[in-house]
Amino acid sequence: MEAQNLSFGLSSTLPTSPIQNQKNPFFQILLKPSSSSNNLTLKGVFLKPHVSFSPKSFPSKEFFQCRNCLQRTEREATTVPDSGVNKELRKKKLAVFVSGGGSNFRSIYEATLEGTVHGEVAVLVTNKNDCGGAKYAREQGIPVILFPKAKNSSEGLSEEDLVGSLRAYNIDFILLAGYLKLIPTELVQAFPRSIFNIHPSLLPSFGGKGYYGIKVHKAVIASGARYSGPTIHYVDEHYDTGRILAQGVVPVLANDTAEHLQPRVLQEEHKLYVEVAAALCEERIVWREDGVPLIRSKEDPNHYK
Repeated sequence: MEAQNLSFGLSSTLPTSPIQNQKNPFFQILLKPSSSSNNLTLKGVFLKPHVSFSPKSFPSKEFFQCRNCLQRTEREATTVPDSGVNKELRKKKLAVFVSGGGSNFRSIYEATLEGTVHGEVAVLVTNKNDCGGAKYAREQGIPVILFPKAKNSSEGLSEEDLVGSLRAYNIDFILLAGYLKLIPTELVQAFPRSIFNIHPSLLPSFGGKGYYGIKVHKAVIASGARYSGPTIHYVDEHYDTGRILAQGVVPVLANDTAEHLQPRVLQEEHKLYVEVAAALCEERIVWREDGVPLIRSKEDPNHYK
């Protein structure tokens, strides 16, 4: 099969820079988004975890390369590029969405400080202004945006204003880390192939509306499944149906309860999300001809995860 090598970060810029108010825990930026957008809706496909693909699996060595989702260069024959971090690559701007304690957000943020992830968390978005993730972001000096707008309140942004704000921050990727609201169509269309979510089960099992937190682990235990683990997938207009990018496997033990299983899956989430964030920022995502995204190994560019 042919593979399609995409560097798909979207970084639209607006002439107006966001105004930060250090005394205000969140702020609003009323900017109009660009009228042009791509509408990409991708259906979910289940991939077995930790499967390596060799270039020999592809009959042709031709790759498509592009700088972002909206622009592609001409086809050129090439071998798999070097997987090491290109020092010329700029740091990617990340927006993280949380609704709770934000442990995955903290793992990603710490990895950016350590240099494991070649990016920076530019802004945090939350629907709960007093949640643990938002409090931690403020302590680190990260701007916090409230979305969606709370009922009977003037606080928070509309869908249109959120898109404008993220564009003003030159956001490349949006990482949902325990964000419990459905992502609006306006945002999906404005950032095609650039929004990701982590789910605490092996999708497509135990996913969809109502499956979140401890409810997922209870369903896994009740089903008798022998394995569970996190899934990172692209976000579309529905709950947990976007293309699967990466999965981690956690055995379900004979005497497990949901409360026993949850922290072991969460530990794997922290590890997997940092690995995926690093791959995104290093432009190591490869799209197979049939539309399945793969991660090119950093250690061995001839294999895929």
